[in-house]
Amino acid sequence: MTRSRTAAVLAVAAVLPAFLTGCAAGGDVTAPARAASRTTPDTRSSDDPAAAGASGPATRDASAGRPVRSPAKPVRVPAGVTAGYAVVDVTTGKTVAQKQAHHRFRSASVVKILIATDYLERHKGKIPARDMALLTPMLRGSDDDAATALWRRGGQGEIVRRMARRIGLTETAPPPAAKPGFWGYTAISAADIALVYRYLLRRAEPRVRDFVLGNLRKASQCARDGFDQFFGIPRAVPRPWAIKQGWSGYGAVPPVKCTRAKATSYRIGAITISGNPVDFGRPVLHTTGVIGDRLIMVVLTLQPSGASFTQSAQRVTKLARDLYLSVA
Repeated sequence: MTRSRTAAVLAVAAVLPAFLTGCAAGGDVTAPARAASRTTPDTRSSDDPAAAGASGPATRDASAGRPVRSPAKPVRVPAGVTAGYAVVDVTTGKTVAQKQAHHRFRSASVVKILIATDYLERHKGKIPARDMALLTPMLRGSDDDAATALWRRGGQGEIVRRMARRIGLTETAPPPAAKPGFWGYTAISAADIALVYRYLLRRAEPRVRDFVLGNLRKASQCARDGFDQFFGIPRAVPRPWAIKQGWSGYGAVPPVKCTRAKATSYRIGAITISGNPVDFGRPVLHTTGVIGDRLIMVVLTLQPSGASFTQSAQRVTKLARDLYLSVA
């Protein structure tokens, strides 16, 4: 091999790694790589576990200019907690993180989103003052009495059936036949509630979307029953957010409003709905919502029997924070 030919080979070898990785010495993506990232479609469905659980190409948030990446592995769930979660990139509709997203939980107050949406889609025009006095505190302060009134007027379990058909919810079901008035016993999954938020953002009429999400953006720290509902998303991620929380199994009223709550466990046991068991015994604590205009986050949890509200809130907040940091 001549000296000139040897020099040429060495020169090619020096730049070959950078060419293959698509990165120049300064870390910038080369023009061919940029073109490929724009034109190569990602055909994985939003419910594809490979898309959710493996580290892959970043999807870019058009509004914030920041990538949203899939976590390399699911975040750690606290010991003794059963969790189902889903995080969806609002821009692309892709599920960027999930764990047991199709596991069923009792809804507690999360079902109030369905109650409000169903009401608004059945009642056109201006909302009467007496109904506004129910809808607003139900969404902002999780008012149970308001939810019960709207639940009865809407046909109880028929509310859930109507919304499941409209949105395409597959794990959501009305309360057991023996408990028709117990709206908090509605069965839900993280995947289904993520679909509810996506429906509100993309498919619902603007008046429905703006009313529901507008009130959830104004959620009060102290719920109508005295519990502090700023756990999970509100304490784990930066504003702005729109949230709907849920809790059950901690007693009716906290001993000190918006602070510590003495644990009270209602042992009812597990009831099977359509072959998928829903635990109605252990306490539940859920945090759900839209984070800015970037992410939908749904974290549903069953807490250890006898757990206090304060301990449960701390666990859910840490889980929500770890999950947000893994994809943001």
